[in-house]
Amino acid sequence: MKKIFLICLFISAMLQVKAQNIQLHYDFGRHIYSEFDETSRPVLTGTIEMFKGDKWGSTYFFVDFDYTQKGLTSAYTEISRELKFWDGPFSAHLEYNGGLSNVISFENAYLAGATYTYNNSDFTRGFTLSAMYKYIQKHQAPNNFQITGTWYLHCFDGKFTCSGFADLWREKNPNGYFIFISEPQFWLNLNKFKAFDDKFNLSVGSEIELSHDFSFRDGFYVIPTLALKWTFD
Repeated sequence: MKKIFLICLFISAMLQVKAQNIQLHYDFGRHIYSEFDETSRPVLTGTIEMFKGDKWGSTYFFVDFDYTQKGLTSAYTEISRELKFWDGPFSAHLEYNGGLSNVISFENAYLAGATYTYNNSDFTRGFTLSAMYKYIQKHQAPNNFQITGTWYLHCFDGKFTCSGFADLWREKNPNGYFIFISEPQFWLNLNKFKAFDDKFNLSVGSEIELSHDFSFRDGFYVIPTLALKWTFD
């Protein structure tokens, strides 16, 4: 109960910040893989996501929170800061990963490194590539590294958006020493269609989790979702 209370406080604090978007995902993992149940793979996941640029770089965070029939069970967050006082595509990168759960244990992770960023002139497409040292608190082998790529693409006059990330990091686990996860997202932005109002900022789409040896699972998994997203002005 204490953990759930802390999760609620954490999410409430995040909601005080004007989130860039809120997402709701229906997860098909339990329908595809028989080893999953409601506890190990909840059906509903909510996401709060924000990106904010400024003269010294940018701040990004997301928080995922999982629901079962018993209510809210876990929350996981990543918060990162790109920092630079110079011109050019490279920035210093600082990041924290962690969360709370009644089911599994999230180990705090602290990352530091450098990021290369590219955006085209009208910001319809871009990507980042980060190389980082990763310290996993209380892990038997805490000193590791991570490579992260992110991307976005807006096309067909903004009607369609593809975005996502890919992480590869070293972490000793029951199945080896490396973990990979990528979550590409695909969205139809309804306010870009003539049938909808410009302020109707609802998108419908999907996220596909592609992972290898992630979350103590052995091997490669493909898990899609059906999703809704509301973007704030």
